[in-house]
Amino acid sequence: MQDHPSLSSEAMDAIESIFHLYDPPLWLVTARAGERRGGLIATSAVRASIVPELPRMLIAIAKQHHTWELIQASGGFASHLLRATDLGSVWRFGLATGQDTDKLAGLSASETPEGNPLYLEAAAWMDCRVETSMDIGDRSLYLAEILGGRLLTEGPVLTVAGLMRDAPPERKAELDRLYARDQGIDAAAIRAWRGDSPDP
Repeated sequence: MQDHPSLSSEAMDAIESIFHLYDPPLWLVTARAGERRGGLIATSAVRASIVPELPRMLIAIAKQHHTWELIQASGGFASHLLRATDLGSVWRFGLATGQDTDKLAGLSASETPEGNPLYLEAAAWMDCRVETSMDIGDRSLYLAEILGGRLLTEGPVLTVAGLMRDAPPERKAELDRLYARDQGIDAAAIRAWRGDSPDP
């Protein structure tokens, strides 16, 4: 078992400051497995190839989410960039759980060519097929081939900082509460994956 020393509060503050030097876009990730469908808001998603004819995406999805189950079952997903003003998509896909509700209910029923749920209000979307995956404790890391996509509208996209700046106070409080809950779930999963002893 590898030793993982605890970080000092100064180190944690510095690391948080480093991560806040850039402002990642929010992605809506949707997937379907049979009759089940769902979607979630993801922040851990990046371009993974600079080769135009071989586009790829790298995305990390937490294992407690319904959409993770759908990606595991189907081997594919659609990733959507959201318009900067579309905070409603975050409330729909980021605050509810897909375990007991259909987050796509009431939206225009549309699919990508690969059969993934398509969110037509997005700024852009891409169809992705998982090429390989890796269990990293709290999440699965997916390297996906991008099979196609479309730019639906020009303009700025929704980012983490934009969301936190524009969210009404009650929505921001709910986001903070869910973020803190997920931090606890993720911390336990990472420690178990590493083989660390649980906190006393």
